Amino acid sequence: MNKRGRFSLSTTQIILLSFIVAIGVGSLLLALPISAADGHAVPYVDALFTATTATCVTGLVTVPTATTWSVFGQIVILILIQIGGLGIITIMSGFMLMLNRKMGIGDRLLLQDAFNLNTMSGLAKFIRNILLGTLIIEGIGALLYMTVFVPSFGARGIWISVFNAVSAFCNAGIDIIGENSLYDYATNPIINIVTSALIIIGGIGYIVWWDVLRVLRGRTPKNRRVFRHLTLHSKIAIVTTLSLIFGGGLFLFIVEYNNPESIGSLSLIDKIQVSLFQSVTTRTAGFASVPQESLTGAGAILSMILMFIGGSPVGTAGGVKTVTVAVLLCSALSTVRNKQSATLFNRAISADSIRKAVAVVATFVCILLSSTVLLSMTTDASSLDVFYEAMSATATVGLSRNVTSGLDSLGKIIIIFTMYFGRVGPISLAVALGSRGKDQNAISDPVEEISIG
Repeated sequence: MNKRGRFSLSTTQIILLSFIVAIGVGSLLLALPISAADGHAVPYVDALFTATTATCVTGLVTVPTATTWSVFGQIVILILIQIGGLGIITIMSGFMLMLNRKMGIGDRLLLQDAFNLNTMSGLAKFIRNILLGTLIIEGIGALLYMTVFVPSFGARGIWISVFNAVSAFCNAGIDIIGENSLYDYATNPIINIVTSALIIIGGIGYIVWWDVLRVLRGRTPKNRRVFRHLTLHSKIAIVTTLSLIFGGGLFLFIVEYNNPESIGSLSLIDKIQVSLFQSVTTRTAGFASVPQESLTGAGAILSMILMFIGGSPVGTAGGVKTVTVAVLLCSALSTVRNKQSATLFNRAISADSIRKAVAVVATFVCILLSSTVLLSMTTDASSLDVFYEAMSATATVGLSRNVTSGLDSLGKIIIIFTMYFGRVGPISLAVALGSRGKDQNAISDPVEEISIG
């Protein structure tokens, strides 16, 4: 309530509500007969599930996207994916800029919350760069996809290429190739490289994009050290991302090497590229080049760890984010070493950043465990498969060990809520549900030491 007694929403609550509106409108459109390939309306729960998985850029589907939906339905899904990847607030702001309308303080506050930025300076330019950069990257990705899909599918390959480029960049993992995702292209280097590049670029975060470009533009012949001049955020995001891609790929290569149901029967080169692709796609993208139920126990557990971490802040990916995990590990290590402050790349991490990281992980875990328990009550799948499904939904990944298609209506609703809570972000959810004005006259409670560990 504001001072005049009128009901008002916080900026974070508006962002959360915008996703609900997009899901609601999208589900109604998908429930129309025109959206179905056979002209018969899809059950509303499946339309709602599809609208949620598209808007939350997750990728779990209860019905095959390629054969269930008409071209109109696929266009609706693609629009929802783009909205979910960029955010409704970003797209609306982009239209405002196109119409030469100035952004007010309210609009700037919305954008600041939407991208979790520390300043409102240069937001208009930031939005322009995001929209233009997204269009360029998705366009290049679509053109590269066409070199494979047009020879295979003819004119329809153009639409498949555009759809896949947007889905990959937004880390959605939804495709219209067929029911087997990218199984038939598991060893195709073009598909692997293009898809992985789109996933990584979208998931690394917009802040990193412009920081790298800033340093490259200011580089001189005498000073070619790009990494040295990046911000701390960019350094953490880049190093953590590369470590997870190659470290995860190496571990998957080792544990799946002799597994004939995944990569065991492939050549050495193909084993390497499939392992690397699995390492990339598990970090919230959701495209599958091998059946997830065919992974060994160790491979499935590692995949869930990668899902949990996800991409980087202010990007299209989900999970708790690379920077969050790096900050927590750094903080834990500094405590073990009895240091006064946590440092990374010779820079101290603020206490506020550490508190936010703890809040993000704690809220994520609460959502994950709640979803796992509830989901286990609605399906006869194994505990590993249920946990894999819940982790995939919470981290907005979209990979499944063949559980999603067998969910009943209650199970679908549980996953719908899980995908939504996972997408809007644990910290945004916590702030929105518990947002209250700060009491400037609040008195701090007395401090008392407790035992930990």
